Amino acid sequence: MDKNQSIIKMRGINFSHFENSPILKDLDFEFLKGDKIGFIAPNGSGKTTLFHLMMGLIKPVSGTIEIFGKPMETEQDFSQIRHRIGLLFQDADDQLFCPTVLEDVSFGPLNMGKSKKEAIDISKRTLGFLGLSDFENRITFKLSGGEKKLVSLATVLSMEPEALLLDEPLTGLDTKTRTTITRALTEMNISYIIISHNIEFLKNTTSKTLTMRDGQIYTDKQVHVHIHDHAHVHGNIPHKH
Repeated sequence: MDKNQSIIKMRGINFSHFENSPILKDLDFEFLKGDKIGFIAPNGSGKTTLFHLMMGLIKPVSGTIEIFGKPMETEQDFSQIRHRIGLLFQDADDQLFCPTVLEDVSFGPLNMGKSKKEAIDISKRTLGFLGLSDFENRITFKLSGGEKKLVSLATVLSMEPEALLLDEPLTGLDTKTRTTITRALTEMNISYIIISHNIEFLKNTTSKTLTMRDGQIYTDKQVHVHIHDHAHVHGNIPHKH
């Protein structure tokens, strides 16, 4: 894929869980190869909804979604591209389901048609990259919150995706785990979008900051980032200092 080629293009997206309560309104957005984008906005503004629409986990009320230049209209369309875009859920327990770490991390490669040996080799390499080389036989549900988050990231990276969608990757983590995730992202040559309330983390890992308000996305030129933990558009989002 050439640099600046479109990964995800959304046009005229409208979405609501309930009638007369829209979350996204006539939203346009494009994610290009090489982009390293940070989203910082209040809870409930639609950031996670945006990710779920991109992956076909929910459907828009109206509007179009193209991924890698192809219209996404059916579940089959999305199923063919999900291995190319890795989604890290906010809650690691939504991502992990196998008894052991190695089984969880190798599940994706096996599902993509890799041999058992190939899947294990990829998984071991991925775990090593994240500093988890001795975690292969650990019981998943007995891991700490930070360990689960890193293993969740390993399950995504083991599929060797072309882009990442990371939903609050640092929430509830200790300094060591935060440092590991920051290092991993800065060392990888991969396009990604990160949802986070951690401004310092976004400064270190992204080149563009966006925010959301009233169902719309605002560019970094319209965002005033405050070092005390949030962003708002021209001071219009209620907040406390």
